[in-house]
Amino acid sequence: MKEKRGAREDGSGRKSGEVLSGSGVSAQSRNSGQQVIQYEKYHLSLTEGLFALAKGIGLCGLVAWTFYRSLVAFLILLPAGLCYPFYERRRLKEKRILTLASQFKESMVILASALSAGYSIENALRVSQEELVTLYGEEGMITREFSCMNDQIRMNRSVEQVLEDFAQRSGIEDIQNFSEVFSVAKRSGGDLSGIMRHTAEMIRDKMQVKEEIRTMTASRKFEQKIMNLIPFFIVFYVDGASPGFFKQMYQTMAGRVLMSGCLAVYLISVWMAGRILEIEV
Repeated sequence: MKEKRGAREDGSGRKSGEVLSGSGVSAQSRNSGQQVIQYEKYHLSLTEGLFALAKGIGLCGLVAWTFYRSLVAFLILLPAGLCYPFYERRRLKEKRILTLASQFKESMVILASALSAGYSIENALRVSQEELVTLYGEEGMITREFSCMNDQIRMNRSVEQVLEDFAQRSGIEDIQNFSEVFSVAKRSGGDLSGIMRHTAEMIRDKMQVKEEIRTMTASRKFEQKIMNLIPFFIVFYVDGASPGFFKQMYQTMAGRVLMSGCLAVYLISVWMAGRILEIEV
């Protein structure tokens, strides 16, 4: 059962559901007083935004100098650089979700062990939180989520509701599957601890496979980043060793057209390399 989220005010004077700046943090946690995060939303801080903007402008300058040696080309490319913070926001959001998924996998190991020891799901969540504090500290993402869930359970919210709320905010398929299986198991009235233990082990194994794939492709992604810089190094080296070698490329129409074609091929190659390394499980 989903509860309607109203616009109540908490003790700090903020309205319930209001999103704070800096990474999509919401000011309410079902009356528990803790901050919760909308993981599907990421708000760049001022420092992150300025750094991303500077990086985008710098990339535009590098491309304009390498392929055109023209201020006009830089001004034409500048809007693309100004859009770079949007790409950076998506990258940081995905990085945060991957971190949460990794921590959730470890929490499944701890939760499965607690259920195997005979704890109820409520007590297993509480015991798991204590173990997670040791692993990730009080400020770890999954530690805060378990603390938030335990606080809400003590306020007489059902485990089904708090898991559903966490699953919706996380945007992670495995957490959503875990929540759905728990809801079905609770309604069916079967061996809840056994079903949850088995489900936790299956999700843990699936996430372990994902992590192994990311580990195996990490070196290839690093190589891709190096290869993305090779064309710039080649141009800098040749231009430094033989000044004027590329003069015709920057001062004639045929040269500009050829360099534009090279830039298009380069961008397509970078895009294709990124797509090849994106392996879905």
